[in-house]
Amino acid sequence: MSSGTMKTEFKAVLDQQDLAEIPRDLRFHQVANPQPKTLSPADIEHYNRLGYVTGLTAFSSAEIAEIREYFDQLLAQVMAAGGDSYSISSAHLKHGRVWDLMHTPSIVDAVADLLGQDVIGWGAHFFCKMPRDGKQVAWHQDASYWPLSPSKAVTVWLAIDDADVENACMRFVAGSQHHGHMTFRPSDSTEHNVLNQTIDNVEQYGTIVDNPLKAGQFSIHSDLLLHGSEANASDRRRCALTLRYASADVRAHLDWNQKGVWVQGQDAANHWANRPRPTID
Repeated sequence: MSSGTMKTEFKAVLDQQDLAEIPRDLRFHQVANPQPKTLSPADIEHYNRLGYVTGLTAFSSAEIAEIREYFDQLLAQVMAAGGDSYSISSAHLKHGRVWDLMHTPSIVDAVADLLGQDVIGWGAHFFCKMPRDGKQVAWHQDASYWPLSPSKAVTVWLAIDDADVENACMRFVAGSQHHGHMTFRPSDSTEHNVLNQTIDNVEQYGTIVDNPLKAGQFSIHSDLLLHGSEANASDRRRCALTLRYASADVRAHLDWNQKGVWVQGQDAANHWANRPRPTID
């Protein structure tokens, strides 16, 4: 892989000029799946209407405790090297255990019920809000950050710690995916935003709902759904692993196809790189 590709691949936030020059289909694509494998028909209807499904279980309490112990060790290594609790991104390309988590059958099966049987995993990022860290995630759409088209991509939010209102669980604007791509502004430094975009006056797009999850549970949301989270003002950590998936017919620009791993089915056009499992871990 060229140095230019590597630079693009690990660039967490793209220049908006780069994205503006890419022709993209940024419409919400309704799911038509009369016989889902894992999700219920009610889940499919809920996703189509409100843009998310939640309360799904991937791991038992014992299993997620082992995953948490692994993450604690990984976080300690990253922070010792000068990073912070939000620095662990594109983790499936670097750490074998995260690559394995991306392939978790219960997660992939649920995603496939929404995206179809040919599924690409292309992103893995730990969002870890330390106790009283003062940082929020402002209202945004994932699609604003991703050079993908069409808009057939989702985020799985896997709770590593219990997440509730007290320690700043994620929040959705239910149904906002139907409004398409929205205008945002650069975040002001006073917002202490983990990211760099803010969408204002979100109440006009739907009802704000909290997304509390127990450790080991996960939610799935559309890349067009407005979401964010408050700063963690509690004495408890709130960590999640976000796993990003797309239908295999989605096209990734700016070399982001190099991040792709076939987690189910195939990529008939061989667009996605299908990266092997890292040897670390």
